[in-house]
Amino acid sequence: MTTDTAATETAQLKIAFSPCPNDTFVFDAWAHGRVPGAPELDVTFADIDITNGMAERGELDVLKVSYAVLPWVLEEYALLPCGGALGRGCGPLVLTREPGGDLTGKTVAVPSERSTAYLLFRLWAADVLPGEVGEIVVLPFDQIMPAVRDGRVDAGLVIHEARFTYQDYGLHKLADMGEHWEATTGLPIPLGAIIARRSLGEARLRELAEAARTSVRMAWDEPEASRPYVTAHAQEMDPAVADQHIGLYVNEFTADLGADGYAAVRGLLERAAAEGLVPPLGRDALSFP
Repeated sequence: MTTDTAATETAQLKIAFSPCPNDTFVFDAWAHGRVPGAPELDVTFADIDITNGMAERGELDVLKVSYAVLPWVLEEYALLPCGGALGRGCGPLVLTREPGGDLTGKTVAVPSERSTAYLLFRLWAADVLPGEVGEIVVLPFDQIMPAVRDGRVDAGLVIHEARFTYQDYGLHKLADMGEHWEATTGLPIPLGAIIARRSLGEARLRELAEAARTSVRMAWDEPEASRPYVTAHAQEMDPAVADQHIGLYVNEFTADLGADGYAAVRGLLERAAAEGLVPPLGRDALSFP
């Protein structure tokens, strides 16, 4: 064992994920030292647009990122087969102030142009709209619904708990990107991925995957144990909404991507590459040690 390897195995693992309920629920047991034999975590909380940038710059050891950013980072990072967010009935929504309408030539606010939500939106638009979308405006996800409500943009692409709260803003659902994706592919919706630095080595990567999987299962076995962590980082969210959020985004694909999960990820990125939205994905890019 080299000195560098020994240092890697004993030092805290630097990880970044969002303060959203699904992430704090998934990582609670690991972050608090309850996963036997798992490395200690040094946690940074950041919205996914920020962690996407961290990954592109090669920062930190482990990150929660959008699946959409994988084509830019898989040379340095490996996709872990667990811990992320895929599912059915959980896709991003396009919201407007008035029901119905056509987004051709309209201004649309999105949370990021390197997000899975954005890729799903562009694939939907290519299939459904008679013309091109107008201006794309990037806003923090919590500012999108107010911008639509106040008429600063024509429509907004929303994620996270906005699925449960958009009616509080008097907004209308124009389209569900997940419904379109599932109807056209039959596959689950790939949203957020867990990636880890390849330089950690194959054995370490397998250890991290097992730690993430164990943390998920511990959260399921004793959900009340994670509640203080979830609540502390979602202080403005109604507890019932937080529970809905967890129920929607933490599921069997979080414990193991499985064949359908991998097919969904590859399908999304290959379709997006065909539209010129991301670079082509290498044949073995998603392989895990």
